[in-house]
Amino acid sequence: MADQVAAMCDQLIKAVNVIMDAETSQILRLEALKFCEEFKETNSFCVPCGVQLADKAQPAIVRHFGLQILEHVIKFRWNNMQPQEKIHLKEWAMQLLSNGTHSVLEEESHIKDALSRIIVEMIKREWPQHWPDMLKEMEALTSQGGAQTELVMLILLRLAEDVITFHTLPIQRRRDIQLTLTQNMENIFTFLMAILHLNVEDYRKLARAHCRVAVTTLNTLSGYVDWVSLAFVTAGNCHLLEMLCLLLSEPELQLEAAECLLIAIRRKGKLEDRKPFMLLFNDVAIHYILSAAQSADELAICKKTSEAVVVEQRYIFLKRLCQVLCALGSQLCSLVGSDVGVNVPANLNKYMEALLAFTTHSSQFLKSSTLPTWVALFKHEILSKEAVVVQMVIKYLRASMTNLVKTGFPSKDDNPSCEYSRVDFDSDEDFTSFFHSFRAQQGELVRSACRIVPLEAFQIAAEWLQYQIASPTDVGDTRSKTAEDLCSFMSPSVIQWEAMTVFMECVVTQILKILEEKNMPTDQSMELLQAVLNYDTKDPLILSCVLTNISTLFPFVMYRPHFLPQVLYKLFKAITFEVGQDSKVPRTKSVKNVRRHACSSVIRICRDYPEIILPCFDMFYNHIKKLFSSVATLTHTEKCSLMEALVLISNKFNDFVKQKAFLDELMASVVAEWTSDEMRRVLWDPAMFLSFIGADQVVTKQSTDIGTTGLNRGRVSFCLCAILAVVKRVRCPADLEEAKAGGFVVGYTAAGAPIYRNPFTAQFLVILPNLLAFIRTQNSLFLPENMARLSETFSKAHEVMDAEKNMVLGLSQHLLDSYDSPVYKTDLEHMQGFFLSSLRPMIHILICLCSITFFCLFFFLTAMGSSLVIYICVQGFFFSYYSFT
Repeated sequence: MADQVAAMCDQLIKAVNVIMDAETSQILRLEALKFCEEFKETNSFCVPCGVQLADKAQPAIVRHFGLQILEHVIKFRWNNMQPQEKIHLKEWAMQLLSNGTHSVLEEESHIKDALSRIIVEMIKREWPQHWPDMLKEMEALTSQGGAQTELVMLILLRLAEDVITFHTLPIQRRRDIQLTLTQNMENIFTFLMAILHLNVEDYRKLARAHCRVAVTTLNTLSGYVDWVSLAFVTAGNCHLLEMLCLLLSEPELQLEAAECLLIAIRRKGKLEDRKPFMLLFNDVAIHYILSAAQSADELAICKKTSEAVVVEQRYIFLKRLCQVLCALGSQLCSLVGSDVGVNVPANLNKYMEALLAFTTHSSQFLKSSTLPTWVALFKHEILSKEAVVVQMVIKYLRASMTNLVKTGFPSKDDNPSCEYSRVDFDSDEDFTSFFHSFRAQQGELVRSACRIVPLEAFQIAAEWLQYQIASPTDVGDTRSKTAEDLCSFMSPSVIQWEAMTVFMECVVTQILKILEEKNMPTDQSMELLQAVLNYDTKDPLILSCVLTNISTLFPFVMYRPHFLPQVLYKLFKAITFEVGQDSKVPRTKSVKNVRRHACSSVIRICRDYPEIILPCFDMFYNHIKKLFSSVATLTHTEKCSLMEALVLISNKFNDFVKQKAFLDELMASVVAEWTSDEMRRVLWDPAMFLSFIGADQVVTKQSTDIGTTGLNRGRVSFCLCAILAVVKRVRCPADLEEAKAGGFVVGYTAAGAPIYRNPFTAQFLVILPNLLAFIRTQNSLFLPENMARLSETFSKAHEVMDAEKNMVLGLSQHLLDSYDSPVYKTDLEHMQGFFLSSLRPMIHILICLCSITFFCLFFFLTAMGSSLVIYICVQGFFFSYYSFT
């Protein structure tokens, strides 16, 4: 039999070598694999062969295969083995634990893992019923040396994982083992703590072997602290947790210690059971946490010659340590102020200093990880009133001035955070997506901080704004593609202006909510607004930030109305903003954004503060009429935006006759255009409409009438947008008495509800027939005969635009290309844009008008006889109804 076993072992060794040889052909490897698998499944020599192959004199790959054979036997043949065979196999396994491995530093980790799996598989089948002394035997093994101690730790860890975490055994067996583990947990924890303490002390004496054992012991503890009773975790005044805090200063053990500490502090449960966690705020524990946090950058960065490289292992430790601080903060916020009687810890300032160290770290990821904890602290009813927290709020606000600045792109080397970003993010787009969320979270936190120290926050924001105004423009290396003296999206000045603008907006909007008028920093705000109005820049990206700051500070104009003309002058100037003198070159996105931004600012002011502008309405209106008739070319959207602003102010006339006269004058040209005979023919006939907009024409370089069709498309778009602007914004007075006095109420229903009349109704009834006809025409454009009328140039005009496809697919354009380049569009893109831009206003008009003149609408529905029109209008009515109610 011995000869047969030896011969079979030789064959198995050859098969294993064939499998592991990189030069082996695929056919031979498959044959060798098949031979090995069939041997494990059917051969009666599995145990003796496995024992012989697992001998430590064999090569590592052979030993590992031998251990795999034995594991397979225990898993699938254990119940069929004779008792004597089981005893023999168990004795052999224990013998292998004692002297079947090399020293702790020499032995391969996969051999240790395979051997621990064998023991665990036997434990799962025999303990406690048939192996009651298992724990004592494991404890006795640890006295034989570091290798045996490490193996015992691996066995206990895998046992906990299989039983508690992964549930890899039948329910009844799992319950038996878990119950026995729980009953013996006090002894197990005492044993683990003794092993950890002993090996840490020996490690400090420069015994590297004990470092390996200590690491394994920490990993084993991590497998238990997640589920055992909190009493074991916090026993002895949190002796375990305090020891883990001490190990944070040991370079070789700090990562495993932090992971174990994190699992422990994240434990949930009754508040009284978690109360001992507050002992981590004592002098010793918080000192080691603070020391590790304050040396965070030094821990993670390794300098090689002139380059700084992130050491991943140390960086992972910092992430775990940051999570530990956040988990500790969560426990603090839960316990302080609760029924268990926990006071504010004396070392709270040290804890917050440690948290601030991560908030000011170079890694953007670490900064973002601290934000939820700061929010919890700043919103806590008791902690937020503590003097140390109030002082820390001011420190945090100053730190956020740096954190809001978008730096750290993985592709760049202009900031220390770039090195960390290359570890955390795959691309600039990935980083940008993260930073948008990160900045939004910071904004919420700044608002929370502002509720605690509003005037101090405003002072910081004011200083930052004044600094930006006084600073010269730094274009940087990535200049605009259109002009050398203009910034790009990544220029240092633009990045700083953006960050400051976000900060200012968060602070001002918050203090307007929480401060009384007498406490408002009105004088300083007006000084800031004057400085912003006086600041002159030709850079569109910076000007956009300037406009945001004007809108942010505008609410203070309520207290100083004489500033209004200056504000309006600045906004109107921005509406006609141009970079160059060449009007033939398409505007860049950044220029379009400035003009659109200025229009939006005017609308916002007229919407939120119409009472301020009402006294100078005539001047406002005359200036807009001059803009409409001046040489400065306003787009249809910009004109409609200004019309929308005028309508918003007119709502404050509180005089039906006056507002109707104004709307009649404002919309006279639009109504005349929309109801003209030419437009009627075009809007009612699909074939004429396609010809009118040029969709049936083949565009060549020699085409001469393409400009005419482009103007025609503009005429249709402008009319629709203008109608939408008025329909969307015109309103009767909300106060019933004002409405009655102004002539808006024409009667009452039987139930006593007032019946209002809208000043735009008469004009709209004139517009409505062509509007509904146009909807029917748009619907019929998809009929086969009308699709056939599209020329070769515009055959794909109804398809989804490439920009929208990219949006759906999540394919964003690179940052540097987003704003700098002139926007050149093909003829097909112009046509696609027209179809889209003409559809959206119609839907919005129908939604808005349903709340204005619903019954008049249905009067025309019958005449139109279009089921699509009826469907859209009914949908619009219900959408409008639920939106307004």
